[in-house]
Amino acid sequence: MSEHTRDTGSPDGETAPAAGPAADSTPASDSPADDPSANGAAPNGPPSDGTGPDDTAAAEADSADAEPGGSGVRPPLRRRRRRRKRSFWREFPILVAVALILAVLIKSYALQAFFIPSGSMENTLEVNDRVLINKLVYDFRGIHRGDIVVFDGDGSWDPGTVPSTNPFAEFASNFASMFGFGHPGDIYVKRVIGLPGDHVACCDAEGRVTVNGVPLSETSYLYPGDVPSSSRFNIVVPSGQLWVMGDHRSVSADSRDHLGDPGGGTIPVNSVLGRAFIIIWPPSRWRILPIPATFGQSALDKQAASAAGASGADQLLADGVRLQSTGPVLPLSLGLAGAVPITWFQRRVRRRIRRRRREIP
Repeated sequence: MSEHTRDTGSPDGETAPAAGPAADSTPASDSPADDPSANGAAPNGPPSDGTGPDDTAAAEADSADAEPGGSGVRPPLRRRRRRRKRSFWREFPILVAVALILAVLIKSYALQAFFIPSGSMENTLEVNDRVLINKLVYDFRGIHRGDIVVFDGDGSWDPGTVPSTNPFAEFASNFASMFGFGHPGDIYVKRVIGLPGDHVACCDAEGRVTVNGVPLSETSYLYPGDVPSSSRFNIVVPSGQLWVMGDHRSVSADSRDHLGDPGGGTIPVNSVLGRAFIIIWPPSRWRILPIPATFGQSALDKQAASAAGASGADQLLADGVRLQSTGPVLPLSLGLAGAVPITWFQRRVRRRIRRRRREIP
């Protein structure tokens, strides 16, 4: 029995290895190649190269800040913010300068707002109304009868220096007035009744003012209860002059009250500032200021054609009731509105130029 058992264990008669765990079989965890500590990695964690989780997060943040097409890393966020602030303060003086220049240009040559302090143009213009005048309109058309115009009374109705027509002097004067300096002049607002060469008289048998023998129907704009005029006059408007009257005839000091002055109560067209075309304040008074229909009578022009002809320069404007400028708020607002896109555009141009210079090898 014992021999038979030995023969069946091995063909060569050698003893077979015992069943169970082999003496030389080592668990996988005991192998140096598989030992995490051998490679410097923490057990049950990712391989370590000597950096901790905080260092890995910082590296990821830096890589997120890298420029897509650049070769380096963007400056830290705090540095970029400081750079933007410096850029803003460098460009802020440019923005202010452009806004001021645009504001003065607008005030001098385009639009200006005025405050109505008296009732000589009621009810068309009431006390505390703000009106906007158009300074460009008479560069494209002549003055019309019935226009409400604003003019400087210096040298005509009021003693003083005749307003300068020099554009540079006008620009300097308007710039100074933006900050409360200079002489603002005696500014009036009135309605134009007679153009150069017109024959203006009061009154016909029905008490109406006539222009070139044509009676005016003024009930649509005269102050309720007022008559066209309580004083009589009869004048041919000199060349280069205008005859103007207020809508509140009983209180208006207009051409009728200056008959003894040079020009016989008329005002020079070169004192014109612009045409009042809209009430902008208060909101309840918003409205356009149209020319009354009575001034559209064709007979007015037919009769005027036979009178002394007026030159193109005569076809301008004039004014009456004293006004006060509303100050620099409107022109500065318009100037700022124009300066912002201009400054933005030049900034974009400068950036493109710098970018192209960098791209040049």
